[in-house]
This record gives sequence, C-alpha cells and structure tokens, in this order.
Amino acid sequence: MSDSPSPTTNAMPARADGGAAGAKPKVLPRVDIARPPFRPLRAYAFDPSLSQELKHTGIAKAKRFDEVTVMFTDFKGFTMLSERMGAEDLVKLVDFYFSEFDKIIARHNIEKIKIIGDSYMCAGGLPIVNTTNAFDVVSAALEIQEFISVQKDERNARGDIFFEVRIGINSGPVVAGIVGLNKFAYDIWGDTVNIASRMESSGEIGKVNVSGFTYGLIKDHFTCIHRGKVEAKNKGMVDMYFVNKK
Repeated sequence: MSDSPSPTTNAMPARADGGAAGAKPKVLPRVDIARPPFRPLRAYAFDPSLSQELKHTGIAKAKRFDEVTVMFTDFKGFTMLSERMGAEDLVKLVDFYFSEFDKIIARHNIEKIKIIGDSYMCAGGLPIVNTTNAFDVVSAALEIQEFISVQKDERNARGDIFFEVRIGINSGPVVAGIVGLNKFAYDIWGDTVNIASRMESSGEIGKVNVSGFTYGLIKDHFTCIHRGKVEAKNKGMVDMYFVNKK
C-alpha cells in the first residue's frame, strides 16, 4: 500500500531577516535620540564671543593676538616613575598635581590650553586681551614651583613618590582658534609657542626659565639671573633668564 502524499503547504519561504518572503517587514518604533542641550563652552576656556559664534554658525574664526605669554611644564623622569606605579595610582597622582596647577593659573587669570602626557600648557593674555599676561604667567609659574617644592618635602618624608618640574615661558604673538568636530579644542599656534616649549626643555628642574622676550616685560617686577645665550633646539642661540622671585 503506497503512502499518501503529504498535504501541500502554502508556507512562504523565509527572508534573510527571518521574516516570510512577501510579508510586510516589521516597522520598528521610532526612537528620537535627544541631542544634549548646547553647553556654554566656558568649560573649554573660550572667549564667550567664540562660544556664541560656534553655537550659531558651527564654526569660529581664528584670531591673532599680538602679545600673549605661554607656559609649558614638564615632570622630571615621568616615564620611569610611571613604570613603578599602577595605572590607577598614576592617574590619581597626575590628577592631583594638575588639578592644583588649574587652581593656581585660575587665580592669575590664565587660560589652560591643554595637557599632553605629562606636559601642561597654558597662556595669559587670551582669549581676553590684557597687558599683565607676562607678570601673571611668571607669578603663577613661581607659585607652581613652590607647590612642587612643598609636595616634594612632604612626600619624601612619607616615602611617597613625588614629581619635580621644569617650567619654560615665552611671550609674543600667536594665532588662536577652535579645531575639531567631535571634541572642540581651543589651541594656539606660532613661533611664540615653539620657543616657549624650547624654554621648558632647555630649563632646569625647580627653575622658571624665561626668554629674553618675556624678561623684557617682567624685569621691573622680578629678580632674574641672565643665563647668557643658550642653544635651544631648532632655534639657535636664545637669551634665557632664570626667575628667582618678585
């Protein structure tokens, strides 16, 4: 006796997405992702006018400043010290030091520009123009070195790791602007910035090293020691001064 044929089914073949061919695809409910409200960009140390320009047009024009004072700091032997510490402890310690730097420069009306690794960069005289930027930045640098010295004594007495720092400063014109798409960055460019970096790398631990340009602006307010002309990488021989005190 032969088997009866199986009844024919009208099932539709499956689509690649799991649904039946010819069936209407599922329409997922619309999910509106709310954009975060515009946040005032003061957190990025912008001139309020730049913040408004960026808000309304999506761009902000670069601006030239004829006289600003730029400071760089750098920790001594940071790489070696970091290898002796756990990641969490390292970040906590760096945050402690840089948070204090933030407080110090805020007291002196200086703008933080950025942190690159263990290098801290800030500038006076922008985004709001002033005529005291050289005095302000050198004052802050001396205060930072005092903080570093106190921390060294206290931490050394406890057997804790501490940082020592070189500081370099230069004054002159820069171009400033906002760059980036996803994370706005207020940055500055120019030979003034490059020479400030050379002042730091050509300085000494525990000292504030300034260029001849900055010295000309602060010489009536601080006791300085002329180092003579010191060779700065890619800049040739440059006049440098160590600043001791007001």
